[in-house]
Amino acid sequence: MSRTGTLSLDLTDARTFLEQDPYEYFAGLRAHEPVSWHEGRRGQPGFWVVADYANVVACYNDPASLGSGRGTVLDVLLRGDDPAGGRMLAVTDRPRHRELRALLWRALSPKVLATVAQAVEQYTARLVRQAAELGEFDFAAEVAEHVPLNTICDLLSVPSADRPDLLEWSKGALTGADPLDSAESRNELVMYFMQLAKLRRAQPGDDVVSTIATGTVGGELLTLEEVALNCYSLIIGGDESSRVSAISTVKALAEHPAQWRALVDGRVDLETAVEEALRWATPSFHFARTATCDHVIGGVRIREGDIVSLWNISANNDEDAFVRPRAFDLARSPNRHVALGHGPHYCLGAFLGRAELRALLLALTRAVSAIELRGAPVRIESNFLNGYSSLPVRFTPR
Repeated sequence: MSRTGTLSLDLTDARTFLEQDPYEYFAGLRAHEPVSWHEGRRGQPGFWVVADYANVVACYNDPASLGSGRGTVLDVLLRGDDPAGGRMLAVTDRPRHRELRALLWRALSPKVLATVAQAVEQYTARLVRQAAELGEFDFAAEVAEHVPLNTICDLLSVPSADRPDLLEWSKGALTGADPLDSAESRNELVMYFMQLAKLRRAQPGDDVVSTIATGTVGGELLTLEEVALNCYSLIIGGDESSRVSAISTVKALAEHPAQWRALVDGRVDLETAVEEALRWATPSFHFARTATCDHVIGGVRIREGDIVSLWNISANNDEDAFVRPRAFDLARSPNRHVALGHGPHYCLGAFLGRAELRALLLALTRAVSAIELRGAPVRIESNFLNGYSSLPVRFTPR
């Protein structure tokens, strides 16, 4: 366990933050032991916990000492190497990481992104208007589940008929109660995209999957499985993180009526508000790395092979980096949060994530006059994904 004062928590347990306050816990770590050792549990290895903003950012900026190829999520790393290592962008190290990222950037061209962002705004506006007419409803089910998935599916040109299955698999991949169910969901997604990649390679079009399937890295085509793994990464990252960010944002607006009024009255800039919504949500509790050499983090010696976890949720609430970090302030500036990561592995879908939140805030200000919580939100059982799976609310239409 990782210990601060008299409080000790098991950061490997998906249930830990269902009942414990992560903000209080990590504030204690930052104050007493910002780089600390977490003992292994259930036969798994121990790992380092990096809690303060300065060291988290420094670690993200040091891919030479902290590699991603073995995995970037504690749950995976503690059980062994990620099987997608070296093949999926998020778990690939230089020099292949740089070439693979360049290919994906070519696929995500400004023209493609602008077209998808425009569709996001229209789709979100329609969903919010419809939801406001329902009276009481679950924002997660009626709005948040639909926007991110359809955004990524538009990006990948996934047929509409296939999207309900992809939503279920995406939800199950990171939040399934049973590890076997989660693995099955991940396998279903990869198999789906392998078939889609095969079709697009044979008959390429002007879409992201075709670009990845027909592009080269190191002078060679990616295997169909490599294409599928990177599509899987896009849909998991784009769907899960954007969904929980949207839910967290609506919950925060309902709980902070003065901020909601400032947004409606135009006293805060939408782009600035989006950044605070992202910081407040911090959809991924952590990311992880493996030390590729002996080195020092925050005065603590790290050995080659050690697992190092970087806690975004703590960095984004560090009093040394943010004034009154537990205040939800839509006008906060500057706001150099790490909600989307940092450094060479900075989120590839950051543009679309921001576009989705901007579209949501814009739609709310145009269609809704009041937001009210109508029940207890249901927190996701995870030590990786930070957020809620259900949010009962009432929107008062304008």
